[in-house]
Amino acid sequence: MKLPLSLTRRALILNLAGLVSAAALAGCASSGSGSGWTSMIDGKSLNGWSQIGVSSWRVEDGAVVGDKGKAGFLVSSRTYKDFEINAEFWVSDDANSGIFIRGDSQTSMTGTNAYEVNIFDRRPDPSYGTGAIVNTAKAAVVLKAGGKWNTYNIVARGDHLVITLNGTKTVDVHDGKHSAGYIGLQSDGGTVKFRKLEIKEL
Repeated sequence: MKLPLSLTRRALILNLAGLVSAAALAGCASSGSGSGWTSMIDGKSLNGWSQIGVSSWRVEDGAVVGDKGKAGFLVSSRTYKDFEINAEFWVSDDANSGIFIRGDSQTSMTGTNAYEVNIFDRRPDPSYGTGAIVNTAKAAVVLKAGGKWNTYNIVARGDHLVITLNGTKTVDVHDGKHSAGYIGLQSDGGTVKFRKLEIKEL
């Protein structure tokens, strides 16, 4: 039996709508932070990290927490070269913390043997405080992070380093001191919490 033209058109429209919906769902499944990204913290343990210095590192409510620190670090178990990091962190107003990248050593992490992406609102020289890379690039915009959840986006591609804090670009610099190395999380006073830390190698 031959279908009326109106029914044929309706069937075609419904089929096309279904195909579009399926494509949209497939696109959603393959995009977002899950595409090419690896979480560096599992919310349950400190697996994948070694501890150096002095600090009370632990996991609380799914976040990695450090306090009572004196040159305390969590150091990644492997090295990274070119990458992008997305992090969500909280610090107390008096915290001295940071995300260190491309560190030369797994047993020593400093602002000279790694890039120190700083989290330090009360640093005496605020231009190298939160949002800066210590001794490499001052923060283009001086921002405060204490007492709230913040986001860091860190891109290291060759000698090009870009830091974005809470949606504001604070550093865009070319520097070739460190080409690859370990990642470190610092606890050197106050309290710091990381509830998200994911990396995508470039």
